[in-house]
Amino acid sequence: MTDRGEIGRRAMLAVAGLLGAIGVMSAAAASHGGDARNLGAIAAIALAHGPALLALTLAGRGRMLGIAAVLLAVGTGVFIGDLGMREWLGRGLFPGAAPLGGVTMIGGWLAIVGAALVWRPAPRES
Repeated sequence: MTDRGEIGRRAMLAVAGLLGAIGVMSAAAASHGGDARNLGAIAAIALAHGPALLALTLAGRGRMLGIAAVLLAVGTGVFIGDLGMREWLGRGLFPGAAPLGGVTMIGGWLAIVGAALVWRPAPRES
């Protein structure tokens, strides 16, 4: 039976992979389009946060790093979702979605700082 932590790690790995794919697709689309400001921003954000989630998932242990991963995943999803909606539908997800996503991403990065401040390395075995 799989525990909840394992399910969470698998979900974050999936989100990291999706962000990487979205980032590459957005960069490719931006290179072929006219006004690609939103697509360029989606590519930059997705390709910055996808690898960060991958690293947190593979190397991170502990509640604070888990919180950081969730904040980065949710914030990135809201932010790029809003930009994508603006690009293709001409309207955002909801009023203030991009700023909310941005603040949530910042919170994720600050949670990583918090994890560093309370870090207690595991004792080494002799």
